[in-house]
Amino acid sequence: MTARIERITTSDPVSGMENNTWLVGDDSEVIVIDPAHSTDTVLAAVDDRRVTAILLTHGHWDHVRAAVGLGQKVDVPPRLREPDDFLWRESHPTARFAPLNDGDTFEAAGATLVARATPGHTPGSTCFVAESLGVVFAGDTLFPGGPGATRWKYSNFATIVESIGTALFALDDATVVCPGHGDSTTIGAERPQLRDWIARGW
Repeated sequence: MTARIERITTSDPVSGMENNTWLVGDDSEVIVIDPAHSTDTVLAAVDDRRVTAILLTHGHWDHVRAAVGLGQKVDVPPRLREPDDFLWRESHPTARFAPLNDGDTFEAAGATLVARATPGHTPGSTCFVAESLGVVFAGDTLFPGGPGATRWKYSNFATIVESIGTALFALDDATVVCPGHGDSTTIGAERPQLRDWIARGW
């Protein structure tokens, strides 16, 4: 069976923050990207499928909140790049994640996801490229209309612009960008806006 992409939206009951959790797989196995807010909601979407990997685009609380609970339920450790350890510990002071490195690959239902380091939003931000599906899972690195926020001391606008230019704009224009919040876009739709982003500074 050919791999498919599923989008699950969950929200924080206190702040109202809505997040996308992405599933890549088929009826038998699946990769989970950014299990947010509700372990039960993500588990219901996974159903009885085997989880081959839990991948985190970065360590912000709203993207990792359900990672530990999901990992315990399916016996798969969440994967995160080490530079975001300090953010992870804000949500999960005692639980640990498995290391994630630039270039690591993960498979489900014949689809391969490749981890690409894209620092800027956070030091450990990572995108996952599924070339055979024509998709990149971008977390908070790229949205319709521009880069993710860089308002914190540990984030950097110049760095996120460089990450987008080197890691994401190397992809085909038709590549669909699946972000951590809101609707998707394409590389082709965002590429022409790069100079405008730099001019406005965000």
